[in-house]
Amino acid sequence: MPQLDPEFFVSQLFWLVVVFATLYFLMSKLVLPRISEVLEERQDKVDDDLARAEKLRIEAEAALTEYEEALAVAREEAAGVLKQATDEMKAQAVEQQSAFSRKLAEQSKEAEDRILAAKTEALGNLKSVAAEAAVAATAKLIGVTPGDGDVSKAVDTSMEGQG
Repeated sequence: MPQLDPEFFVSQLFWLVVVFATLYFLMSKLVLPRISEVLEERQDKVDDDLARAEKLRIEAEAALTEYEEALAVAREEAAGVLKQATDEMKAQAVEQQSAFSRKLAEQSKEAEDRILAAKTEALGNLKSVAAEAAVAATAKLIGVTPGDGDVSKAVDTSMEGQG
């Protein structure tokens, strides 16, 4: 093999140095700067993306805070509206109950008046019926017809004793 022959070592070393120097020059002047640029661009892009992501995160947190504040305000307003509606309904219920109580009291008073009138009328009719029965019974039992004044007085006395 010619690579291991010592006679070719000098020429092989020469070409090794030439090829290595050429490759070193090409790599250091052309390829490595381009790779560095690409890596720097990628790093810049990653940094920009991270910065933009951080900015969006901050904006999202601000939006979330605003949303929570708006939600709290809306809940407070809803609670206020609900309380107001409840208070109005309670006031209406009290008013309706009061009106119903007044109406019931009026109806009760009217019923009492009607009952009292019916009782008075019944007692008046009872007196006349009792007087007629007393006159008829006295006439049949003893054969004497008493006077209207005596009968009326006797019925009044009898009814006062029972009433």
